[in-house]
Amino acid sequence: MAVAELTPSYTKTHLHSSQLSLLSTRLFNHRHCALRPLSRTQHAGICCSIAPNQVQAPVPVQNEEPNNKNDCYGVFCLTYDLKAEEETRSWKKLINIAVSGAAGMISNHLLFKLASGEVFGPDQPIALKLLGSERSFQALEGVAMELEDSLFPLLREVRIGIDPYDVFQGVDWALLIGAKPRGPGMERAGLLDINGQIFAEQGKALNAVASQNVKVVVVGNPCNTNALICLKNAPNIPAKNFHALTRLDENRAKCQLALKAGVFYDKVSNMTIWGNHSTTQVPDFLNARINGLPVKEVIKDHKWLEEEFTDKVQKRGGVLIKKWGRSSAASTAVSIVDAIRSLVTPTPEGDWFSSGVYTTGNPYGIEEDIVFSMPCRSKGDGDYELVKDVIFDDYLRKKISKSEAELLAEKRCVAHLTGEGIAVCDLPGDTMLPGEM
Repeated sequence: MAVAELTPSYTKTHLHSSQLSLLSTRLFNHRHCALRPLSRTQHAGICCSIAPNQVQAPVPVQNEEPNNKNDCYGVFCLTYDLKAEEETRSWKKLINIAVSGAAGMISNHLLFKLASGEVFGPDQPIALKLLGSERSFQALEGVAMELEDSLFPLLREVRIGIDPYDVFQGVDWALLIGAKPRGPGMERAGLLDINGQIFAEQGKALNAVASQNVKVVVVGNPCNTNALICLKNAPNIPAKNFHALTRLDENRAKCQLALKAGVFYDKVSNMTIWGNHSTTQVPDFLNARINGLPVKEVIKDHKWLEEEFTDKVQKRGGVLIKKWGRSSAASTAVSIVDAIRSLVTPTPEGDWFSSGVYTTGNPYGIEEDIVFSMPCRSKGDGDYELVKDVIFDDYLRKKISKSEAELLAEKRCVAHLTGEGIAVCDLPGDTMLPGEM
């Protein structure tokens, strides 16, 4: 899986021009924009919004100090008041979506899907809050300009920044993609510590300023344990609201089963990824179905299922890197879309989806207080319930136990970031997925 740039740790202080706040509004071809004049000691702030019921001629923006540079982009330097369009009166209430690692390749695919209405629907206006770093800030400005030029009617605001306490203000969804990639010679424990610090800080920021019912999807790796760190640092947000992305693994498993069975992949259902987003993950062919039938009744080669199928799913990312020269970005973005849509759209009767969620209270006997991928269903309200009507055999239990042991070891390794004492790293082995390296 691809990773975006590192977002460093933060202190809640005023920054300078790099803390520019850009807000872009799209109401078909009409916009209301206002640039507030700022003193030299303030960080620049550019904003636009849909406005009241009258039209004004463009008003030029004046600076408090004549020598102060204007950081405005085209229409953002003018002010317009426009009457609301008739069609927009039926739109839903605007939702705020934060995306970290917003200048990275995954986000480059994801943001335009979000803005188009593909994820939340054709009547759901959104505001995008984009988090980057000092190093990526110019790229963030470029992303904002591309979103501006795309004229998405539903995209009402775009803000960019490098401080999560600013960017996460009031957000309803937080898609945490940004993480440091694994460098040469870096041990898994080192990556857990470095990225864990990022997600601890972001958890604290979400706890302080986000909506108290914010839904959080952690993509940056190692995503299961990063999600655990994040939720432990956000005690005011329900632990159930945190997800580690394992949907790409589910999609890959469905593809491999479809290929083997000679059917299109929409015929594969009830696919579960159990455990960690690592090579200990368990693609569950025991409960999966093809054309409504158990997979083992359709695919008679059970040795292939137990050996080659699992291996293919686990190593798919590595094969892609060899072919493509980099880890997955577009398919990761698609899987994020799928994961969100599974939470905001009712799950089809009898089916389920995979997500890395908090295990406390789970019905499977999996150790509590870790983030573990399990089968979920949703009523389409952003919440979910764990599926109870699944079966286990000795093979599946053994595989799940291995992934469970790995996540417990990772949890001990980041105890200093979850408030549980001194970290002790006794990781059982290096099981990083190729895209994490």
